[in-house]
Amino acid sequence: MGVDKRRLIRHVIEKLRSDRDALADIANETRRAATHEEARPENDKDTRGLEQSYLARGQAKRVAELEEALTRLSVMPIAELDGDSGIVVSALVTLMIDEGEPRRFFLVPAGGGENVTIDGEQVSLVTPVSPVGRALLGKRAGDSFELVVAGKAREYEIEEVA
Repeated sequence: MGVDKRRLIRHVIEKLRSDRDALADIANETRRAATHEEARPENDKDTRGLEQSYLARGQAKRVAELEEALTRLSVMPIAELDGDSGIVVSALVTLMIDEGEPRRFFLVPAGGGENVTIDGEQVSLVTPVSPVGRALLGKRAGDSFELVVAGKAREYEIEEVA
């Protein structure tokens, strides 16, 4: 498969840390702006400060989610799989979707929805609660399945599992 899963995890953790740090800075700035004297309402219809506080709360929640994902990824055991192994969390899977180009998916406990590029290869992170992740669990190389994505049935074939 070419991609070292331990190196991939380190790469994902670095990306998520960078995302978390940038978002934490933005959330702190939004929080400061929400409590600044210029954010005080000028009249009973002025909700700028309130809106900024809602935004800061949402950003802080996303920072906490990234923290949790970092923790879960840093302690994730890496399973050594071969073509006969059933897919579990930490599997790196190559899928053919509708007979198109092969795509790589990394089944992780948290951080799904992210895409990373390592050694020129794009890898999509999926969790066991996502439709693709749920469909992959327990399957093996050579298996296929169908999923409805955005109202369209798509055929997935598992080419390789590592």
